[in-house]
Amino acid sequence: MAVIVLILIGGGVFAAQTYGKLKHNFSKSYSGVGSTTQTTVKAGQPISVLLMGTDTGALGRKDKGRTDTMIVVTINPKSNKTTMVSIPRDTMVNLRSGQNSNAGVEKINAAYTVDGAGGAIKTVENLINVPINYYAIMNMGGLEKIVDAIGGIDVTVPFSWSDSHTHMSFTKGKAHLNGKRALGFARMRYEDPQGDYGRQKRQQQVITAIAKKVLASKSPSEYEKLMSLVADNLRTNLTFDDLVGLAAHDNEAIQNLKKSSLQGTGAYIGDEAFQVTSTKELNRVSALLRGQLGLKKSNT
Repeated sequence: MAVIVLILIGGGVFAAQTYGKLKHNFSKSYSGVGSTTQTTVKAGQPISVLLMGTDTGALGRKDKGRTDTMIVVTINPKSNKTTMVSIPRDTMVNLRSGQNSNAGVEKINAAYTVDGAGGAIKTVENLINVPINYYAIMNMGGLEKIVDAIGGIDVTVPFSWSDSHTHMSFTKGKAHLNGKRALGFARMRYEDPQGDYGRQKRQQQVITAIAKKVLASKSPSEYEKLMSLVADNLRTNLTFDDLVGLAAHDNEAIQNLKKSSLQGTGAYIGDEAFQVTSTKELNRVSALLRGQLGLKKSNT
């Protein structure tokens, strides 16, 4: 699960009081990906961020993993709107990146495995024709630590289920979740009648719940502890000074959030299950995100 920019911006709120310590902790997470992205947040300008969550860091996994969570977020301080669009993990793409100009047909969650954050960014840009300015990637262990560090989160369970994989059960209605259960809530898909699309909604719910609780915090010391906990699990090309800029200029836009998902149709290619997205749907999502970035409509 990716740590969304909504959470990261909280760092800017406390910058004046604990700037040095927060900046030091956050610097451990910085990792650039080349010249295709912005280097600084420009005051008052809309930005896009690719949020990714890898299937590593929990359940005993140590490998690089795939990005089973991919969400494009746009923040527009001019319209005071933030848009969050989930991309299904099984979306069929032609992988393209700097090292692999055409790696062939694959699921989009393999782009990070094949060529890192830069490859994932390029693949998403090519899929929906939207420029990506920044990225943030976190593994599952990071999600658990975040939720536990803030004392858990409150969510609404959409229906009751028991997960044979995690041996967890959830009852429909409001629930308070610790880190382990928040991870189980966000990851389940086989028991969901909507499959991965239902999981995307729950992932967005978890992200929003974390963000609201972090941004509502009045304690710099608590945020400092949180940043220290996630430093080893987070990688991003946003600098701490970028976060301060986002907090100063984009805070109102972040409170006005619209959620959506890229929709596809299930299909098998050989033994592999894919989500195949129509040109019409790609153009819908492209127009939505480009509009939020102040860009003209351009078909994929």
